[in-house]
Amino acid sequence: MKRLSILTAAILALILSACGTLAAPTMNGVDVQNTAVAAAFTMVAQTLAAVPTATPLPPTEASTQTPLPTDTPLPLPTLNVTLTSTAAPVSNNPGGDPCATRVLSPSQGKGTVIRVVNTTKVSVTVSMYLNETAAHGECGYRGFTLTKNNDIVYNDLVQGCYNLWAWSDDPNGKFGTVSGSGCINNPDKWTFEVSATNIKFVGP
Repeated sequence: MKRLSILTAAILALILSACGTLAAPTMNGVDVQNTAVAAAFTMVAQTLAAVPTATPLPPTEASTQTPLPTDTPLPLPTLNVTLTSTAAPVSNNPGGDPCATRVLSPSQGKGTVIRVVNTTKVSVTVSMYLNETAAHGECGYRGFTLTKNNDIVYNDLVQGCYNLWAWSDDPNGKFGTVSGSGCINNPDKWTFEVSATNIKFVGP
Protein backbone atom coordinates (compact mmCIF):
# COMPACT_ATOMS: atom_id res chain seq x y z
CA MET A 1 0.00 0.00 0.00
CA LYS A 2 2.86 2.24 0.81
CA ARG A 3 4.39 1.40 -2.57
CA LEU A 4 1.17 2.41 -4.36
CA SER A 5 1.05 5.80 -2.71
CA ILE A 6 4.69 6.45 -3.59
CA LEU A 7 4.03 5.45 -7.14
CA THR A 8 0.93 7.61 -7.28
CA ALA A 9 2.85 10.56 -5.90
CA ALA A 10 5.55 10.08 -8.51
CA ILE A 11 3.03 9.97 -11.37
CA LEU A 12 1.32 13.07 -10.06
CA ALA A 13 4.67 14.84 -9.86
CA LEU A 14 5.46 13.90 -13.47
CA ILE A 15 2.05 15.09 -14.61
CA LEU A 16 2.40 18.38 -12.77
CA SER A 17 5.88 18.93 -14.07
CA ALA A 18 4.74 18.12 -17.58
CA CYS A 19 1.88 20.61 -17.27
CA GLY A 20 4.30 23.20 -16.09
CA THR A 21 6.38 22.80 -19.24
CA LEU A 22 3.28 23.22 -21.46
CA ALA A 23 2.37 26.61 -20.01
CA ALA A 24 2.90 29.49 -22.45
CA PRO A 25 5.81 31.74 -21.68
CA THR A 26 4.84 35.24 -20.77
CA MET A 27 5.83 38.19 -23.14
CA ASN A 28 6.45 41.70 -22.07
CA GLY A 29 4.42 44.66 -23.57
CA VAL A 30 7.19 45.86 -25.93
CA ASP A 31 7.42 42.43 -27.58
CA VAL A 32 3.64 42.32 -28.02
CA GLN A 33 3.67 45.83 -29.60
CA ASN A 34 6.56 44.99 -31.98
CA THR A 35 4.81 41.78 -33.02
CA ALA A 36 1.58 43.69 -33.79
CA VAL A 37 3.43 46.34 -35.83
CA ALA A 38 5.29 43.65 -37.80
CA ALA A 39 2.00 41.85 -38.50
CA ALA A 40 0.39 45.11 -39.65
CA PHE A 41 3.30 45.89 -42.07
CA THR A 42 3.08 42.35 -43.40
CA MET A 43 -0.65 42.77 -44.12
CA VAL A 44 -0.10 46.15 -45.86
CA ALA A 45 2.70 44.64 -47.97
CA GLN A 46 0.52 41.71 -48.96
CA THR A 47 -2.42 44.08 -49.82
CA LEU A 48 -0.17 46.26 -52.03
CA ALA A 49 1.24 43.18 -53.71
CA ALA A 50 -2.30 42.03 -54.54
CA VAL A 51 -3.20 45.36 -56.27
CA PRO A 52 -2.82 44.99 -60.08
CA THR A 53 -0.26 47.24 -61.71
CA ALA A 54 -1.62 50.11 -63.85
CA THR A 55 -1.29 49.38 -67.58
CA PRO A 56 -0.36 52.55 -69.55
CA LEU A 57 -2.87 53.65 -72.21
CA PRO A 58 -1.79 53.15 -75.82
CA PRO A 59 -0.64 56.37 -77.53
CA THR A 60 -3.26 58.33 -79.47
CA GLU A 61 -3.11 57.47 -83.14
CA ALA A 62 -2.14 60.45 -85.27
CA SER A 63 -4.53 61.32 -88.07
CA THR A 64 -3.25 59.97 -91.37
CA GLN A 65 -6.14 61.12 -93.53
CA THR A 66 -5.14 63.28 -96.48
CA PRO A 67 -7.28 66.46 -96.65
CA LEU A 68 -9.69 66.56 -99.55
CA PRO A 69 -8.66 68.79 -102.44
CA THR A 70 -10.42 72.13 -102.68
CA ASP A 71 -12.73 72.75 -105.60
CA THR A 72 -11.04 74.81 -108.28
CA PRO A 73 -13.62 76.55 -110.49
CA LEU A 74 -13.27 75.81 -114.14
CA PRO A 75 -12.52 78.82 -116.32
CA LEU A 76 -15.56 80.20 -118.04
CA PRO A 77 -15.52 80.21 -121.81
CA THR A 78 -14.91 83.59 -123.34
CA LEU A 79 -17.34 85.00 -125.83
CA ASN A 80 -15.70 86.43 -128.92
CA VAL A 81 -17.82 88.97 -130.74
CA THR A 82 -16.51 90.37 -133.99
CA LEU A 83 -17.98 93.67 -135.08
CA THR A 84 -17.59 95.25 -138.46
CA SER A 85 -16.13 98.27 -136.67
CA THR A 86 -14.76 99.37 -133.29
CA ALA A 87 -16.77 98.32 -130.24
CA ALA A 88 -18.42 100.77 -127.86
CA PRO A 89 -16.26 102.48 -125.21
CA VAL A 90 -18.17 101.00 -122.31
CA SER A 91 -17.13 98.52 -119.63
CA ASN A 92 -18.38 94.95 -119.55
CA ASN A 93 -21.54 94.41 -117.56
CA PRO A 94 -20.82 91.96 -114.69
CA GLY A 95 -24.54 91.32 -114.20
CA GLY A 96 -24.72 89.20 -117.35
CA ASP A 97 -26.80 91.64 -119.43
CA PRO A 98 -27.29 89.93 -122.83
CA CYS A 99 -27.49 93.33 -124.52
CA ALA A 100 -23.90 94.16 -123.52
CA THR A 101 -22.45 91.79 -126.13
CA ARG A 102 -25.23 91.68 -128.70
CA VAL A 103 -24.76 93.17 -132.16
CA LEU A 104 -27.68 95.45 -133.01
CA SER A 105 -29.62 93.73 -135.79
CA PRO A 106 -33.32 93.94 -134.85
CA SER A 107 -35.76 91.51 -136.39
CA GLN A 108 -38.98 92.70 -134.77
CA GLY A 109 -40.52 95.96 -133.66
CA LYS A 110 -41.81 99.07 -135.42
CA GLY A 111 -39.32 100.33 -137.97
CA THR A 112 -37.77 103.78 -138.14
CA VAL A 113 -35.01 105.68 -139.99
CA ILE A 114 -31.92 107.01 -138.17
CA ARG A 115 -29.34 109.37 -139.65
CA VAL A 116 -25.97 110.07 -137.95
CA VAL A 117 -24.04 113.15 -139.12
CA ASN A 118 -20.37 113.94 -138.42
CA THR A 119 -20.09 117.73 -138.18
CA THR A 120 -16.42 117.70 -137.11
CA LYS A 121 -13.38 118.13 -139.36
CA VAL A 122 -11.88 114.71 -138.50
CA SER A 123 -12.95 111.09 -138.83
CA VAL A 124 -14.85 109.74 -135.85
CA THR A 125 -15.79 106.28 -134.60
CA VAL A 126 -19.39 105.99 -133.45
CA SER A 127 -21.03 103.37 -131.24
CA MET A 128 -24.82 103.27 -131.18
CA TYR A 129 -26.73 101.30 -128.53
CA LEU A 130 -30.45 100.45 -128.46
CA ASN A 131 -31.79 100.04 -124.93
CA GLU A 132 -33.80 96.86 -124.52
CA THR A 133 -37.43 97.50 -125.40
CA ALA A 134 -40.24 96.13 -123.25
CA ALA A 135 -42.45 95.31 -126.23
CA HIS A 136 -40.13 93.05 -128.27
CA GLY A 137 -36.83 92.72 -126.37
CA GLU A 138 -34.55 94.08 -129.12
CA CYS A 139 -31.25 95.60 -127.96
CA GLY A 140 -27.52 95.71 -128.72
CA TYR A 141 -24.64 97.71 -130.23
CA ARG A 142 -23.70 98.84 -133.71
CA GLY A 143 -20.38 100.53 -134.48
CA PHE A 144 -19.19 102.45 -137.54
CA THR A 145 -16.76 105.12 -138.72
CA LEU A 146 -17.68 108.46 -140.28
CA THR A 147 -15.22 110.64 -142.18
CA LYS A 148 -15.28 114.39 -141.63
CA ASN A 149 -18.50 116.18 -142.69
CA ASN A 150 -20.08 112.86 -143.66
CA ASP A 151 -23.26 111.03 -142.62
CA ILE A 152 -24.88 107.58 -142.66
CA VAL A 153 -28.56 106.59 -142.81
CA TYR A 154 -29.96 103.34 -141.34
CA ASN A 155 -33.32 102.02 -142.55
CA ASP A 156 -33.16 98.66 -140.67
CA LEU A 157 -33.56 99.94 -137.09
CA VAL A 158 -36.62 99.95 -134.82
CA GLN A 159 -38.25 102.52 -132.59
CA GLY A 160 -36.83 102.80 -129.08
CA CYS A 161 -34.31 104.73 -126.98
CA TYR A 162 -30.75 105.05 -128.35
CA ASN A 163 -27.44 106.09 -126.75
CA LEU A 164 -24.53 107.17 -128.96
CA TRP A 165 -20.81 107.69 -128.23
CA ALA A 166 -18.22 109.15 -130.61
CA TRP A 167 -14.45 109.66 -130.39
CA SER A 168 -11.54 110.33 -132.73
CA ASP A 169 -8.07 108.82 -133.04
CA ASP A 170 -7.00 111.71 -135.31
CA PRO A 171 -4.30 113.81 -133.57
CA ASN A 172 -6.02 116.88 -134.97
CA GLY A 173 -9.31 115.92 -133.35
CA LYS A 174 -9.17 118.09 -130.25
CA PHE A 175 -11.85 116.25 -128.30
CA GLY A 176 -12.31 113.11 -126.25
CA THR A 177 -15.39 110.92 -126.15
CA VAL A 178 -18.71 112.70 -126.61
CA SER A 179 -22.17 111.23 -126.12
CA GLY A 180 -25.88 111.83 -126.59
CA SER A 181 -29.21 110.00 -126.48
CA GLY A 182 -32.78 110.17 -127.68
CA CYS A 183 -36.00 108.13 -127.87
CA ILE A 184 -37.74 107.50 -131.19
CA ASN A 185 -41.49 106.77 -131.30
CA ASN A 186 -42.45 107.01 -135.01
CA PRO A 187 -41.18 105.83 -138.41
CA ASP A 188 -39.89 109.26 -139.50
CA LYS A 189 -36.20 110.01 -140.05
CA TRP A 190 -34.43 111.01 -136.83
CA THR A 191 -30.96 112.57 -136.72
CA PHE A 192 -28.00 112.48 -134.32
CA GLU A 193 -25.40 115.21 -134.97
CA VAL A 194 -21.84 114.51 -133.74
CA SER A 195 -19.81 117.58 -132.75
CA ALA A 196 -16.59 118.11 -130.80
CA THR A 197 -18.57 118.79 -127.60
CA ASN A 198 -21.61 116.48 -127.71
CA ILE A 199 -24.03 114.43 -129.80
CA LYS A 200 -27.23 116.33 -130.44
CA PHE A 201 -30.56 114.51 -130.98
CA VAL A 202 -32.69 116.20 -133.63
CA GLY A 203 -36.31 115.28 -134.36
CA PRO A 204 -37.81 114.69 -137.78
